[in-house]
Amino acid sequence: MKQDELPLVRPKSLNESLRYYTRDMTNWLGQQGLRLGLQPDVVTIVGLLVVVLAAWLAAHGDFLASGVVLALGTPLDVLDGAIARAMNRKSRFGAFLDSTLDRYADGLMFAGLGYFFAAHGQLNELLLALFALLGAYSVSYVRARAEGLDIGSIKEGWFDRLVRTVVLILMLLTGLVVPGLVILALGSHLTALQRMLLVWRATRNDETR
Repeated sequence: MKQDELPLVRPKSLNESLRYYTRDMTNWLGQQGLRLGLQPDVVTIVGLLVVVLAAWLAAHGDFLASGVVLALGTPLDVLDGAIARAMNRKSRFGAFLDSTLDRYADGLMFAGLGYFFAAHGQLNELLLALFALLGAYSVSYVRARAEGLDIGSIKEGWFDRLVRTVVLILMLLTGLVVPGLVILALGSHLTALQRMLLVWRATRNDETR
């Protein structure tokens, strides 16, 4: 979600729902971050660095530690937006940076897992990680493309980024990496198709050129 946005209407996704119902707590955290002099963009970058560490641990097969680091770093994804709201800042660059680094974070985690599988000759698992990454990117791309075509922000879907992150953390903590990747791959691609259907419904009455 963009740094300066908080849903004020009925949430469309689990991500929005969580932000909506915890808005009092996140607003308080934002105020504390502001008092400490934290900058939203810096928090966003630190969040990515945490993911880099989690990806490195995953690449070396230390899945439990990777899951712990990723879980501890996840709140930073909320804190940057909370601080931006506390500053009453509406920064297009901040929103751009947040979304872009989210994509890097997704890529890094799956790259770390892919490296582990490649190093151990597990090519089928490597392909599965790549397929899950493709699904994650497709979910984000459908939303971004719809916004670019002025169709609106398509936030609905079963496997938004929050759900994908939760599944990723759980599969690392439990060691059920392959079943988790299967869930992520199927869930992400189904969500991309779900959003594509919503775009089709919104545009099916467009004039044919």
